[in-house]
Amino acid sequence: MAGINKVILVGNLGKDPEVRTLESGAKVAQFSIATNESYKDKEGNWQERTEWHNIVMWRYLAEKAENNLKKGMQIYLEGKIRTRQWTDQNNQTRYTTDIIAEKFIMLGSRGDNPNLPPLPTEDDYAKPQTASGTTEKPAAQTPEPSPETTTDDDLPF
Repeated sequence: MAGINKVILVGNLGKDPEVRTLESGAKVAQFSIATNESYKDKEGNWQERTEWHNIVMWRYLAEKAENNLKKGMQIYLEGKIRTRQWTDQNNQTRYTTDIIAEKFIMLGSRGDNPNLPPLPTEDDYAKPQTASGTTEKPAAQTPEPSPETTTDDDLPF
């Protein structure tokens, strides 16, 4: 059975996204977001804990991040956890855990910063293209049967 690797975060950007273009032409954006949680300690005092997450966005999402995200903005993000291994200057093996973003939505009101670019829509995050570069049309959907045309033989149980 396959596993599930799904992360959902709501947090604030710790810095503007750093975007670079690879030799292949693909863009990659990297930045961190902070998530906060509050809890009561043993003495009953409220404490706040901040957790920092390394975020990596590829291709189309990296372009959207470059054009829309700024330090301090609050975003909703969906992605998966990926740990990578690397060797430092002292030949020590190091590990870094990243969140590979699959989707993000900017949160907060437009009144917070009216100079921001327009909000992307849900359609902006998944634009499959054909080999010719044109956007594919979505597959035709089968209409739901109406209650008056459904018989007991149509029910799956």
